[in-house]
Amino acid sequence: MKIMSFNLLCGGGDRRDWRCRTELVLDTVRKADPDTLGVQEAHYDWIKTLFAGLPAYDFVGVGRDDGKTDGEFSAVFYKKDKFRALDSGSFWLSETPDIPGVKGWDAACVRVCSWVKLEEKATGKRFAHFNTHLDHVGPVAMQKGAELVTAKASEICPDLPAFFTGDFNVTPDSAPYRTVIGAGFADARNLAAVSDDAPTFHWDVFVSERSKTDAEIIDYCFVKGDVRVDSFRVIRDVYPGDLYPSDHFPVLAEVTF
Repeated sequence: MKIMSFNLLCGGGDRRDWRCRTELVLDTVRKADPDTLGVQEAHYDWIKTLFAGLPAYDFVGVGRDDGKTDGEFSAVFYKKDKFRALDSGSFWLSETPDIPGVKGWDAACVRVCSWVKLEEKATGKRFAHFNTHLDHVGPVAMQKGAELVTAKASEICPDLPAFFTGDFNVTPDSAPYRTVIGAGFADARNLAAVSDDAPTFHWDVFVSERSKTDAEIIDYCFVKGDVRVDSFRVIRDVYPGDLYPSDHFPVLAEVTF
């Protein structure tokens, strides 16, 4: 299977406005052909665009501000003909994870994690996919968010293989990253037989300033359980007119379990 994570960028401005990039994003996803896809910064209009433009997929997730449609989603899309959703949900990265719209700790924004348990119809094999977007300002919120999601994953699917994708806003030398690894997850980038060490966030390149001073690895696909990672790739597509689908490159892990 192929597991993908993609921060879509909720805004952008001028010719990089999200409405100008919808076909680029859809084309990128179609070419990658993931079995499951975790998206970040997906406001409700992005969700409707993906749902209409990718008819092979269904999704789980809610807007982070009200638990319905308001605010960015951290949704998980999955191939509906291939998989059956057994259970799903969302929780908020805060001291009150069951209450929508609450900022946690020192966070600048409300943050949410959505998840789904899936069963492959052809084989009966089951797994879970968790997806989130950690805060970009509050160091306590980043750390506590990583702790909360990994704890919830152990609670929700203790005996299933699990994938944990997202924009973590931290680099691999950070405490939140080490927390995820310490909870039994492994970075697909490091496990893959064929891997890619490229950065994932590229704002300067996205706005065509051609500097890579802020390019860094902050988007991940973590795996847990009896999972073999065959390849890991950072998708660096660029389209005519020097346009990129987003200021984040999506990541794609090919796995076997």
